[in-house]
Amino acid sequence: MKTSILIALMLFPTIILFADENPNDYGFKNPDLKIEERVADLIGRLSLEEKISLLNYQSPAIERLGIPAYTWWSEALHGLAGRSATVFPQAIGMAATFDPDLVQRISTAISDEARAQFHAMNESTHTPIMSGLTFWSPNINLFRDPRWGRGQETWGEDPFLTGTMGAAFIKGLQGDHPKYLKAAACAKHFIVHSGPEKDRHHFNAVVSEKDFYETYAPAFKMAVDAGVEAVMCAYNRTNDEPCCGSNTLLKKVLRNQWGFKGHIVSDCWAIGDIDANHKVTASPEESAAIAIKNGVNVNCGDNYRLHLKNAVEAGLVTEAEVEEALRPLLRTRIRLGLFDPPGLNPYEKIPVDVIDCDAHRQLAREAAQKSVVLLKNNGVLPIGDQYQSFYVIGPTAASVLSMLGNYNGINPKIATIVEGIASKLKPGQLIEFKQGILLDRPNVNPIDWFSKNAKNADICLAVFGINNLLEGEEGESHASADKGDRSDIGLPPHQLEYLKKLRENNTKPLVVILTGGSPLAIPEVEEIADAVLFVWYPGEEGGNAVADILFGDAVPSGKLPLTFPKSTEQLPPYDDYSMTGRTYRYMQQEPLYPFGFGLSYTTFEYGDLKLSSQKVKKGNEIVAEVLVKNAGSVAGEEVVQLYLSHLNARNPVPLHSLKAFKRIHLEPGEATRVSFTITPEMMQLVNDDGKSVLVQGKIRVAIGGCSPGKRTEELLGAGPMNTVYELK
Repeated sequence: MKTSILIALMLFPTIILFADENPNDYGFKNPDLKIEERVADLIGRLSLEEKISLLNYQSPAIERLGIPAYTWWSEALHGLAGRSATVFPQAIGMAATFDPDLVQRISTAISDEARAQFHAMNESTHTPIMSGLTFWSPNINLFRDPRWGRGQETWGEDPFLTGTMGAAFIKGLQGDHPKYLKAAACAKHFIVHSGPEKDRHHFNAVVSEKDFYETYAPAFKMAVDAGVEAVMCAYNRTNDEPCCGSNTLLKKVLRNQWGFKGHIVSDCWAIGDIDANHKVTASPEESAAIAIKNGVNVNCGDNYRLHLKNAVEAGLVTEAEVEEALRPLLRTRIRLGLFDPPGLNPYEKIPVDVIDCDAHRQLAREAAQKSVVLLKNNGVLPIGDQYQSFYVIGPTAASVLSMLGNYNGINPKIATIVEGIASKLKPGQLIEFKQGILLDRPNVNPIDWFSKNAKNADICLAVFGINNLLEGEEGESHASADKGDRSDIGLPPHQLEYLKKLRENNTKPLVVILTGGSPLAIPEVEEIADAVLFVWYPGEEGGNAVADILFGDAVPSGKLPLTFPKSTEQLPPYDDYSMTGRTYRYMQQEPLYPFGFGLSYTTFEYGDLKLSSQKVKKGNEIVAEVLVKNAGSVAGEEVVQLYLSHLNARNPVPLHSLKAFKRIHLEPGEATRVSFTITPEMMQLVNDDGKSVLVQGKIRVAIGGCSPGKRTEELLGAGPMNTVYELK
């Protein structure tokens, strides 16, 4: 008998259990042990094949050990993707709120719904993508060029704003329990990545040390400091190294400089690009080895599954290195409570009735209201009782797609803009709706009754713009000739011509409402419209929120998280990753609408800017304080923004940089003093070697409701308050 058992163990070492062994008694399932003890116990029980299987994004069950299957790939960019759930405004819209507290409340709601959905499933159903608790969100790439189709997923063009909002999202998603992760967030795509979409599988992003550490890195560093559980490496190369096999990015910067302890996931099939498209390695086995050696823990794709064992057998990578790659993944699964007995994890108790509950729907509406940016208003808004008939026209007015953006969930109650407008009308008022034109091309039928009919109404509400048919990720934007990017950032030409016809045929007020996830160059629209609203992709309550703004039930307070140029001609070459001429920090030309800009139905006045000192020694703080007054007749919220500019720097530096902001609420006539502490870190510059240094000289402090510049003064009548202090 003993001999037969010994022979069986030799032949089948990974599937034989003694009769008295119970998988539930294994150390890795003991919640009283330390995490590292549990990880070591599990690794010691696995064969090489099993270790490799657990590195795949679709990790199969290991039944002999009682380990269920698990899929690492889920998305929660602005709500649970691929599920019936609350759909919040797209990330770029949330960025326009400049409200990190709101963002953290949103991601807390998302993770509540995630836990409720997860625990409602049977364990055996945690296998399709979008079914897990590891969310590949947020996208904190810098939106450096408005042509990038995926810019809608980001938090805009400013490193500080992006990092602040991203960190708030991460904290809400992951929760604050001392032992358990509520969900696992993932900061993507590490690190110099923002198009072109069509070239991402073979493109080499060349960037200086200064631009790297001054612009591309800060938001990711803030995510690591916020405790993000995962980081996703990008498709492209950065300075010749494939991002998913880069010793510089993944080991030197992420692990060693920043001390990141979580897990790294590849973008999907990016490891296969290393040999097939980047030509850095000669075989899939070499690609698997370089990814493992540089710390990629989860392979989204099939490279590890198909080639990693061969790479080990060929001596390209060791089994010990495979084990080292597995450790962070097991830590994450343990911290999520996936190996614990039922009843221990407090997040198991979140009920399913939180999913798209009334509180979350109201939160989505609040977020959409705060995201809307009023770009122009000659007094026509808010709409009062003087109008009896309304003409709503445009290709995105009744479009559900224009409410959603990408990486979205879905639910049965999505309010489009025309529905929101209709909900505001009283008995006796009239409304007519016509789409008028196609979204992306001239009408096939040339007969146009509708632009002329606008004159029959008291006011025309024109809902135009773009949606995911024209911008998005490679492969998802079916009307894009640039695989999701936009080679021209203007409004589609036929839309512009139709708006001109509406104006020519109609002397009544014309309000233009624009949907989209990236800047639109619209100088002609600015000229012909009485009011212009930019509403992004505002989520399930978007139509109601836009109507709230139009009819004065909410006061606009959104601010642009990125520059709106006058035309595509103002942009540097798309594939140039140098920051020269890009974003409000480096752009010398005057834009159409500057970073941080957004009007209100009230007026905020700034005055009495004071510094705690006119001179400060290196390493010391200084306090800036300004008086802000609501000089209008309605209550409103203002985003008070602080910018620093170094006036005596010898090397090129940003024209000005956002360093702090606060959202405040003021009643009519109310005034308050807003103060900011300017820390030594905020005063630092990045030199040509990528080092953060303090440089003596004069520093200008500007505080106001928009970034400094001539265009700001033209739009608002005055720029921010400013003063200068000297760093000694």
